[in-house]
Amino acid sequence: MRHRHRSLPRYSAFDLVRHGVSGSRWPSVWQARDLQPSYDVVVVGGGVHGLATAYYLAHHHGITNVAVLEKSYLGSGASGRNTAIIRSNYLTPEGVRFYDRSLKLYQALAADLNFNVMFSRRGHLTLAHNDSSLRTMRWRAEVNKLEGIESEVIAPNEIKELVGHLDTSGRARYPILGALYHPPGGTIRHDAVVWGYARAANALGVHLHQYTEVIGIDVGGDRVVGVQTNRGPIATSVVVNCTAGWSSLISKMAGVEMPIKTFPLQAAVTEPVRPFLHAVVVSGTLHVYVSQTDRGELVFGASVDPFPSYSMRGSLEFTEGVAGHLLELMPSLANMRVLRQWAGLCDVTPDFSPIMGVTPITGFYVDVGWGTYGFKAAPVAGEAIAQMIATKKTPTLIASFDLARFSEGRLMAEKGAAAVGH
Repeated sequence: MRHRHRSLPRYSAFDLVRHGVSGSRWPSVWQARDLQPSYDVVVVGGGVHGLATAYYLAHHHGITNVAVLEKSYLGSGASGRNTAIIRSNYLTPEGVRFYDRSLKLYQALAADLNFNVMFSRRGHLTLAHNDSSLRTMRWRAEVNKLEGIESEVIAPNEIKELVGHLDTSGRARYPILGALYHPPGGTIRHDAVVWGYARAANALGVHLHQYTEVIGIDVGGDRVVGVQTNRGPIATSVVVNCTAGWSSLISKMAGVEMPIKTFPLQAAVTEPVRPFLHAVVVSGTLHVYVSQTDRGELVFGASVDPFPSYSMRGSLEFTEGVAGHLLELMPSLANMRVLRQWAGLCDVTPDFSPIMGVTPITGFYVDVGWGTYGFKAAPVAGEAIAQMIATKKTPTLIASFDLARFSEGRLMAEKGAAAVGH
């Protein structure tokens, strides 16, 4: 069952001029509603995963008595602290199929939500600096092709044509032997995705509650019966944990232990310059990735910090290390200035794959453990979790990512798809 968006605001050119001249405030794109004593579904986490789940519950299945609870403002967590790269060139067939569905949803998202999410197809290059990495790239390329995904291994001269500033000479300290080229990969504006899903979910009747912190989950017997918040209790038979950073803590409130450790992931952005980098570049060997925004800034990052922490402060060690590695790839960037840096929290599982689906507590669902891949997967994860709640059946697309795989020895090893996380 699909619903048309009702009451989505539309503005004419006259409206834009009138607001610009008068300085009047724009109306809010979603409503602040009173917290109700009960909901059919409570989604914990107001990031892209939580908002997508709520949106697809309402849009695809007509379940609109839904509350999204966010302890801060919408998109304040990992959804607003990532580098907005999307792709589907993963290593396992299950991962490839899953992320390809997400990429296709992202490509159509602006039209589906009637909101410009600023998707930009750039092409994604994963560099190989040694024979072992090159073998892995060929392995990934073949898995991708078998799943119908556009990926191929290209030579240094082809890489140079795509990214002229890369040092592809034999004199480089880390020679580039080839790369896995994934043309559909690109970037999308992360805050626009948050706003688009929030706006559309609100128009379908979903309640979005900012600054509403979950402090407890009520369980009766072996099923969920309610949620405790800083604004009062809520009765519900379905709770979905869509948090990042605090996912293990939220799950523990329901009596469910998660095999998760939380690590900070740092990133930084430079001053804007004329656009010159038209592809996303990743080096697993050097633990660095970089892309350029439409405004001209270079956004770059590395792998997660080497120790678990809930700190979201940047460090000088990160800046020095990643800048040095970036200059190994593109020496001509030496005079660019870093404007700011930040960190987000990544929940990492033993096999570097997410945990989605049911738990031993009836009515308590999880969409967690995304490590550095969460933003890429938000649309398909929300779609699949919504389908699971509505139909009471696990979609085939996410069946391999269940919690039970850890006790049953069915691990999903995705680390080889991106040693650096992007």
